[in-house]
Amino acid sequence: MQYLTFSNGDQMPALGLGTWKSAPGKVGQAVREAIRTGYRHIDCAAIYGNEAEIGEALDDAMKSGEISRDDLWITSKLWNNAHAKDQVPIALAKTLTDLRIDYLDLYLVHWPVAIKADVVFPKRSDQFLSLDDLPLAETWSGMESCVADGFTRHIGVSNFHPGHIRQISRDAAIMPEMNQVEMHPYLQQQTLRNFCKEQGIHITAYAPLGSGDRPKSMKQAQEKSLLDNPVVQRIAQSRSCSPAQVLIQWALQQDVAVIPKSTNPARIAENLQAAEITLTEQDRTDLAQLECGQRYVDGAFWTIEGSPYTLDALWGTP
Repeated sequence: MQYLTFSNGDQMPALGLGTWKSAPGKVGQAVREAIRTGYRHIDCAAIYGNEAEIGEALDDAMKSGEISRDDLWITSKLWNNAHAKDQVPIALAKTLTDLRIDYLDLYLVHWPVAIKADVVFPKRSDQFLSLDDLPLAETWSGMESCVADGFTRHIGVSNFHPGHIRQISRDAAIMPEMNQVEMHPYLQQQTLRNFCKEQGIHITAYAPLGSGDRPKSMKQAQEKSLLDNPVVQRIAQSRSCSPAQVLIQWALQQDVAVIPKSTNPARIAENLQAAEITLTEQDRTDLAQLECGQRYVDGAFWTIEGSPYTLDALWGTP
């Protein structure tokens, strides 16, 4: 297993189990199966709506003696309706209660988007808060307080571009340690990765297989499939592995973490075995040429009429 090492020496397994879109009644079984298979990194978020079931699975695995808390790396994320400084620790306390643990290894600001406290997902423009109304620096201050209080060991961000990171870094006592972003051969994020490397920020790649099971409302008319890409399929055939394993190993060879989601026991095991696949220099060259800027999670849901957020501002440039 590869690891990403943090400045204090903590090590995060580079290959983890994603839980976005894992259905009720299945996600707990998936977590238990993943732990039995050898996963030690579980990626969660409050908005996924399944942390309580994940918590039952974690509690069961620990009480059975199969693992201890110290064996696991648990990540979760702050939702957009709790960006106010005093709301951040409250949101984290709820996550810890649901997950049945005393602390997180990593807590991330899920999006650089703020919404009102009584809103889960905005449907009208007046349900948003602009970053002038509720600056990211205030949210980050709340995240830092969670470290000081011992509720999380590390803090970071998700879906942030360099400009967003600079906003919170100016007055930060703790620099962001992770940026979780969409990343795969169609969206290789080289500029962002270079920036994060310069700043000592690790990257976690989400949607590494193309997130084909995401909601229909998030899909575009003629988007390209990663798993069906002829180059990916040819490499998989030549390496006697699956297209998914090629894509997971591609991410691992970029020295980033990767969190493929599955609730299927065979695929959970297959995804973990991707760490053993070797891609040649020619394989990597061929995959590098697939860059086309394809986003599967394009953030358009934050840009409804009257919203203070635009796609250009959301994804930005350095």
